[in-house]
Amino acid sequence: MRRIDLKKVSVARSDTIRNINRQIVLNYVRERAPISRAEIAQETALQRSTISIIVDELKAQGLIEEFEGESTGGRPPTLLQLRAADAIAIGVDLSTKNTIVAASDLAGRVLDQEEFPTDPSSQVTLEKIIESIRKLIKKGIGIEGVGISIPGLVDSETGIALFVPRFKWRDWAIAEEVRVATGLPVRVDNDANAMALAELWFGRPEIRQVRDFIMILVEEGLGTGIVFDGQVYHGVVGAAGEFGHMIIGHNAPIACASGSRECWEAFASERAALGRYADLCGADSVADVTFAQMMDRALSGDSLAKSALTETAHYLGIGISNLIKGLSPEAVIVGGQIARVWPLIGEGLRNAVEENSICRGLPSAKVIASSLGANPRLMGALSLFLASKFASKVSA
Repeated sequence: MRRIDLKKVSVARSDTIRNINRQIVLNYVRERAPISRAEIAQETALQRSTISIIVDELKAQGLIEEFEGESTGGRPPTLLQLRAADAIAIGVDLSTKNTIVAASDLAGRVLDQEEFPTDPSSQVTLEKIIESIRKLIKKGIGIEGVGISIPGLVDSETGIALFVPRFKWRDWAIAEEVRVATGLPVRVDNDANAMALAELWFGRPEIRQVRDFIMILVEEGLGTGIVFDGQVYHGVVGAAGEFGHMIIGHNAPIACASGSRECWEAFASERAALGRYADLCGADSVADVTFAQMMDRALSGDSLAKSALTETAHYLGIGISNLIKGLSPEAVIVGGQIARVWPLIGEGLRNAVEENSICRGLPSAKVIASSLGANPRLMGALSLFLASKFASKVSA
């Protein structure tokens, strides 16, 4: 039972009810398209007249469109789907190496994008982001907002990047600076939180039905996004989910961003896997090998690359088992480049989770790879704005 937050509460006026019904209809179109007005009325028990009013409103707002379906002998049915003709959102995937700025339609399909190396200067990076956003805006007329994902601690309420470890950026009011420069509303969040939101709204169907899950983002570091009751949990000033620095062992192959060789990140990140591979092969012989190249080698049969990935997955599983003990989610999703080698590591990772469980016999969370595609961080950034089109605006 959720306690009502009196600071954010919206009483049930007639417009509140209309908003809820509007979101219900829009989400039926999003998840069940192609679908007819009659089918929505039957599923929701709303009156046909109410459905028609809402559909006409959503069409006028450019969110959905109607088309003729195939005839089965009589009059062709009129069906509904999301409008996908124009870009509606811009996503900014600001990562430690490259920044991608992309425009997408309402369904999250990328229509155009630009990419550039992330500069160690936040001001230089900001200028490039704004320039790319302006270019994309000029190519279309329907852009309504911007989502930005950042590899660091972010206060999503204020849009301030509190700390980005890789570049030592602090207290960067990026949302306000981009808003002033572009005239668009801007939402900013940590990359793992953004990916969790993307899984919730645009991931595989079985995850869209899950109300409580954890998103593990494996990259140079280790990020965690937490979803409770269908909402991303941020904690105070967005600091929830810093599990990458929980202690799980000693003498890890590399040091974490804070210099420790005892925390989860030091054992289970991309850098940890590369450190193991260097130890197995000889550091000089693989000094320039990237994580993507190491995965390619493993998939091609390189036994040492496989071994490095398998051991990394083992420690990833140990950390996940700790999160399951503490939070008891329905599912854990593993994302990042490492999802590409899931056939090599999935079983071993799940075994490590089971071996370190203290609740044998109880239902365990399913552990699966992310299905967000080639660039899950970008999908996360886009979701920061796109999800607002589908989520109810009613607070309680």
